[in-house]
Amino acid sequence: MTTARASVDRVAIEAHRILDSMSTSVLIVDKHHTVCFMNAAAEALFGVSRNQARGRRLRELVADATTLSAIIDRAIEAWRPYSRRELALRPIYAEDELVVDCTVAPFEDGTVQDCVIVEMSDATQHRRISRETALLTQIGGSRLMIRQLAHEIKNPLGGLRGAAQLLARELRDAELREYTSIIISEADRLVTLVDSLLGPGHAPRKELINIHEPLQHVYHLLAADAPGVTIERDYDPSLPPIRVDRNLIVQAMLNLGRNALQAIAQAHETGGRLILRTRALTNVSIGTRAHRVVASIQFEDNGPGVPEELRDTLFYPLITGRSDGTGLGLAIAQELVARHDGLIEFDSRPGRTVFTILLPFNASDTSETA
Repeated sequence: MTTARASVDRVAIEAHRILDSMSTSVLIVDKHHTVCFMNAAAEALFGVSRNQARGRRLRELVADATTLSAIIDRAIEAWRPYSRRELALRPIYAEDELVVDCTVAPFEDGTVQDCVIVEMSDATQHRRISRETALLTQIGGSRLMIRQLAHEIKNPLGGLRGAAQLLARELRDAELREYTSIIISEADRLVTLVDSLLGPGHAPRKELINIHEPLQHVYHLLAADAPGVTIERDYDPSLPPIRVDRNLIVQAMLNLGRNALQAIAQAHETGGRLILRTRALTNVSIGTRAHRVVASIQFEDNGPGVPEELRDTLFYPLITGRSDGTGLGLAIAQELVARHDGLIEFDSRPGRTVFTILLPFNASDTSETA
């Protein structure tokens, strides 16, 4: 009997060791949604140790456990497995919202009745790749729209301006010439608008710089634009220099910063906050290219968030959620970052929107700084 008991204990220990070696998060939860067990991967996912989690309800670990709890109830009631793809979770003890693929299966171990095994695999990366592919597709679509805009708008504007100049020479009445001046100035304004969308025609003039230098310049410009907004800086001083075109990157950063300030103004008369954050990320893919290290420059605001209906087309030209917006700022910023083989991503919910510029470090650049 002692030998049999020891054998059972060894099996239990081995089972725990196997579960802890898995990359999939595994929890055992009873019918009251109380956590009985979690493996090492689940500890990392929820940001809490198994000893802290054991005996606690899911609602104490997840900000909104309604959907997950409903799946558990359904699995116990039908006594069969249920799966859910891309389930959004907001662990209370972890920093970010998670997206997981989840399977809940009934389980009975002889000591606790009506339990389920909850398996979760982090789908955040898969979702990020899907969104990244969509963003890269938008860049291609934006460039096509830019060419069409240039053809359909810029050339006729040149003819319109020239005709207004000829007409002005024939008019002797100063009041009438004032009207032609308006036509000429408005034509020039539209040409400038189209030129800003097209961006500079030359290839980026890259130089090795500390990314915080242009970001600090943008910080001062934004602080002057919105004195009532608190602008915080959370810089990683360990970032090595990066090879970029300073002017282009300043313009991209400025567009994101001003877009954030305008969003804050919609939601806050006072209490608006913008955070400028830099980090180094490792093993990041942008499109089909894998990068060992990339610079992450974030603009986080506490505005109302990106409207749901705009999220899939946000970086297209002329797409805007503001009545006074041109819909060019984000499109231009994405194009300028794309010229550096980078990408702008965003994550948004009411009260927290983060736009992230990802800029790859060239291997030869980082070796130069070693």
